[in-house]
Amino acid sequence: MNAAARDKWAEWLLERRDGGNEESARHTLEFLAPVRERVLEGARLADGETLLDVGCGDGLIGFGALERLGERGRVVFTDVSQDLLDHCRSLAEELGVADRCEFVRASAQDLAQVEDASADAVTTRSVLIYVPLPQKQRAFDEFFRVLKPGGRLSIFEPINRFCWPEPEGRFLGFDVEPVSALARKVRAVFERASGDETLIDFDERDLLAFAERAGFGDVELDLHAEIHQAGSLPWGTRSSWDVFVQSSGNPCAPTLAEAMDEALTPEERARFEGHLRSLFDARAGTSRSAVAYLRALKS
Repeated sequence: MNAAARDKWAEWLLERRDGGNEESARHTLEFLAPVRERVLEGARLADGETLLDVGCGDGLIGFGALERLGERGRVVFTDVSQDLLDHCRSLAEELGVADRCEFVRASAQDLAQVEDASADAVTTRSVLIYVPLPQKQRAFDEFFRVLKPGGRLSIFEPINRFCWPEPEGRFLGFDVEPVSALARKVRAVFERASGDETLIDFDERDLLAFAERAGFGDVELDLHAEIHQAGSLPWGTRSSWDVFVQSSGNPCAPTLAEAMDEALTPEERARFEGHLRSLFDARAGTSRSAVAYLRALKS
C-alpha cells in the first residue's frame, strides 16, 4: 500500500514510530519482544484455544501466540485500522497461517462483531491509552463479555502519568531551561496535535478498578517504573539525531522536526535544535517510564 494512503495508525506503526529507519525499527522489536512474551504468558494459552487480540496493530502479540496455540488454535485479530488488519492478513498469508486467523475491524470499547463467550483469552498492548476515559470501562466490560467462563485477560499499558506532563524547563527528558521560551512553543504544537489527554487520563489503580467493576476475579497487576539520570537517552536508543527528530511518539503526534518547523522561525529552530542536539549527542537526558501488566480471570 502507498504510504500516503495509509491511515494514521498504520502510518505510525509501519513508518513514523521509527523515523523510517530499519535499524531503529529493529531496536523497537527487540525492546518489545519481552513485552510480547510477558503478555502471552499472562494469557496462559493452551493448545486449540482461541485468542482475541484487541488492537492487534502490526500483529506482534497475535502472531506470537500462534505457536503456543498449536495447529488447532486460532487468533482473532481486531483493530480500528483496516490498513493494519490488511497488513496482518498479508503477513498471515506469507506465513501460511491465514486459515488459523480471523480479522475483524472493531474498537476495544465496541466488540459487537465478536460473540459472547467466544474467546479463551483476550490480550491488548498499548491500546487503552488511545481510548477516551469514559469508554475505558466499556472496553473492560467488552473484554469480560467475549471471554468464556475461565477465560483470561492479559494486558500491557504504559502509565504515562508517571512521566507526563513534564515540569517547566524539561523537554523530552532534556534540560531546556536556557531555551525554555522556545521549548514552550514546540511543546504547544505537540499538545495541540497529539490529543494526549487519553494518554495520561488513567493510572494503574484505574486499571484495577476497571477490571473489578467489569466482573473479573483474581485480578493481578505488576507496575514497573524506572528513572535513569544523565547518561541515558530518553525515548529509546535512536540510532542518530536524524532518526530521533523524524520519529513520532504516538499516532497522533508530529515528529520533532515537524513540531520545530511549525513552532519556530529558522533562526529559533537553529538555536533550539543546537541546544537539544548537544544534549542528545552527550546522552545527557533523564529517562522516566512506567508500565503495567494486568492479568485477570473471568470466573
